[in-house]
Amino acid sequence: MSNIRIQALSPTLGALLTGVNLGQALGDADRRTIHDALLKHQLLLFENQPLTPRQQRDFATRFGDLHVHPVYPNVPDQPEIMVLDTHADNLPDNDNWHTDVTFIETLPLGAVLSARELPPVGGDTLWSSSTAAYDALSELLKALLAGLTAEHEFTRSFPEHRFKGTPHYERWRRARDDLPAVVHPVVRTHPVTGRKGLFVNEGFTSRIRELSQRESDALLAFLFAHAARPEFTLRWRWKQHDLAFWDNRTTQHYAVADYLPARRIMHRATILGDRPF
Repeated sequence: MSNIRIQALSPTLGALLTGVNLGQALGDADRRTIHDALLKHQLLLFENQPLTPRQQRDFATRFGDLHVHPVYPNVPDQPEIMVLDTHADNLPDNDNWHTDVTFIETLPLGAVLSARELPPVGGDTLWSSSTAAYDALSELLKALLAGLTAEHEFTRSFPEHRFKGTPHYERWRRARDDLPAVVHPVVRTHPVTGRKGLFVNEGFTSRIRELSQRESDALLAFLFAHAARPEFTLRWRWKQHDLAFWDNRTTQHYAVADYLPARRIMHRATILGDRPF
C-alpha cells in the first residue's frame, strides 16, 4: 500500500505528490500510484527531492528505457541525464511551446526534470494539456483534423546557426544527418487511456502534409495559439530540488526565459515510449 498523497493543482492538469522519497528505491505500490496519477493528471510535481543524477536516472528507469539527447550535454557519468544550463553566454532555446523530442519516430513517454540551480526570481515552466485543448475544439474542426499528418523536424528547434563555430557543431551535423523529418498524426490517441489530444507543437512541427503550405501555416498557427490558452495550462514556480514528471504524450511545455543574465541549471531524464497513432 502506498502512502503517497495527491493534491490536484488545477482542473485541467497538474498534481502535487507528497509522502514519498524519490531518492530511495521505488516500490511497486508507489510506482503504481505515480503511474496512475500521471495518467490522470498528466503532470506531477514533487517538492524537496534532492536527487543525485544516478538517483534521478534510477527513478526514471522505473517507467521505461531512457533517451540520450543527440546534442544537449549530459552528466559525464550519467549520459541519460541531460543538462540544461542556461545563462548570458548560453541563451535558452526552450522558451517556446514544445513537446520533447517529437523529431524521432518512437518518441518519449515522459520526462523527469530536476531543479539544480535557480535564478533569484523567474525561470518558471508552464505546461499545457493537449487533451484539454483537443476536447475544446468544435466537432467540425475535430473532423477536419482526423486523419491529417504533420512533419516534425529536428532543425526547427536546433538550427545550424546556433551550433556553427561551437565545439558542438560536429555533433549537431551528425544529428542532422541521422534525423530526417518524421511524420506523426495531428491528433494522437493515448496508448493507455485512449484519450485523443492535439499532437503538433511550435518547437518541432513544420507542416501538415495533406494541405498546401499556406493552409498548413494558417491551421498550425491557430492550433499553436489554441494549445497555449490559459484554461489548458499550469505554471510552476520552481524551488531548489523540485522535481517534475510529465506525460509527454499529452502535454506541451514552455520554459520562461525571463531570468537572464542569471543562471538556471536543470537536469532532465527522458523516458522513451511508443510510436504515436
